[in-house]
Amino acid sequence: VAERGPGAAYHMFVLMEELLDKLKLLSYEEEVLRRHNMRPLSRCPSPAPPGGGTGGRGRPWGGRRHYFALPTNPGEQFFMFCTLAAWLITKAGHPFEQPQEYDDPNAIISNILSELRSFGRPVDFPPSKLKAGYGEQACYVLDCLAEEALKYTGFSWKRPAYPTEELEEEEITEDDAELTLNKLEEDVAEEESDNEENFIDLNVLKAQTYRSDMNDSVKHEEILQSTVDAAEWNLEVERVLPQLKVTVRTDNKDWRIHVDQMHQHKDGIESSLKETRGYLDKLHNEISRTLEKINSREKYINNQLEHLVQEYRSAQALLSEAKEKYQEGSGGVTERIRVLSEITEVLEKVKQETEEKGSSMTDGAPLVKIKQALTKLKQETIQMDIQIGVMEHTLLQSKLKEKSNMTRDMHATMISEATIGAY
Repeated sequence: VAERGPGAAYHMFVLMEELLDKLKLLSYEEEVLRRHNMRPLSRCPSPAPPGGGTGGRGRPWGGRRHYFALPTNPGEQFFMFCTLAAWLITKAGHPFEQPQEYDDPNAIISNILSELRSFGRPVDFPPSKLKAGYGEQACYVLDCLAEEALKYTGFSWKRPAYPTEELEEEEITEDDAELTLNKLEEDVAEEESDNEENFIDLNVLKAQTYRSDMNDSVKHEEILQSTVDAAEWNLEVERVLPQLKVTVRTDNKDWRIHVDQMHQHKDGIESSLKETRGYLDKLHNEISRTLEKINSREKYINNQLEHLVQEYRSAQALLSEAKEKYQEGSGGVTERIRVLSEITEVLEKVKQETEEKGSSMTDGAPLVKIKQALTKLKQETIQMDIQIGVMEHTLLQSKLKEKSNMTRDMHATMISEATIGAY
C-alpha cells in the first residue's frame, strides 16, 4: 500500500461500487439472486452495535454495497463469489458449471482463474487470496468478468445526456438607494389610504372623488391663469430645495458594483489567458509527443518480451500449484509431527518405568531382606524341630506309661483270679 500510494487501501471500495453498477446492468437480480434465493448486494443488512461491531453480517458504515470489500461471513461470501463468477463466465460466452456447496474450493478457484486468463486478464496473486471470498483480489476478479460479460452482450458506455435547465428570470429588486420623491409620495399616500380604509364610507368616497375632480379642474384653470409672482416662486424654491435633496449611499451589495467587478476580473483573465495559452499549447505538444514515444516504446517492448511474459505466466501458474501442494503436504507433516510427539511421550514413560525397575534390580536391599528372612526361617525351623522332638518325647513317655499301666493291670488281674481259684 505504501508503494502504490495512500489511497490504495480504499481502491477495493471503488472497485466494489463499479462492480455493483455493472451487475445491475447485467440484470443479476433476476438471473442470479432470485434463482438462488439470495439477498441483493445494494440492500443494507441489520445494523451492528456502535463501535465497529463484531465482524458479523451487519456493519454500520459498510453495508452490503461493500459486500466483497469487507469481511462479514467468509463461508457465505465465498459461495456468493463463486456463484457470481460462474454466472459472469457463462454470461461472457464460456460455459461454466455452477459450483455446488460441497465442491473442492481449490478446484473452483483454479477453474475461475484459468477462465480469467483465457480472457487475457493478468493474474498476479496467489489463488489462496480468493478462499476468504472478500478483498481486493475478489473485487478485481468479479470486475474483470463483469467487463467481459458486458463486452460479450454488446454493451457500450455512452456520454451522459444532461437535461437542459431553463434559467429563471431574476426579479429585479429595487434598492433603497434608488428612492425618488415620487416613490416617497406614493408610499405616504398608500399609508394614508390604508389608515382611512376602515373609516371612509362608499358615499363619502364618491363625494371626495367628486370634490377632488372639481378641485383638479379648478387647479388646472388656476395654472392656466397664474397670478403668482416669479420672484416669490424662486425664493420658495430656494427655501425648499435643501429639503428635497435625496442622498444615495453606496452599498457593496449593489449589483452595479458586482457587474463592474465582473468586468474587471474578465479583463484580467483574458490578459492572463493570452500569456498562458502559449505555454499551455507548448506543454500540450510536448506531452503529446512524449506519449507517442512512450506508446511506441511500449509496443516494441511488448513485442520483444511477449515470449518472456508467457513464460513468466506459466512459471507463476506452476508456482501457485507448487504452493498449493506444499500447503497440502505441510498439513500432513503437522499431523505426523503430532503423532510423533504422542509416540515420544509414550516412549519416555516406558523408559522411566524401565529405569525404575533396573534400579530396583541392582539394589542390594531386597537381597539382604531375603537373607534375613531365610535366617529367620531357619531359626523358626529349628525351634519347630525342637518343639516336635519334645512333643514326640512326651508322646512316647505317655505311650510307655500307658503300656506299663496296662501290663500292671493285666498282672494284677491274673493274680486275683489265681487267688480266687485257690479258695
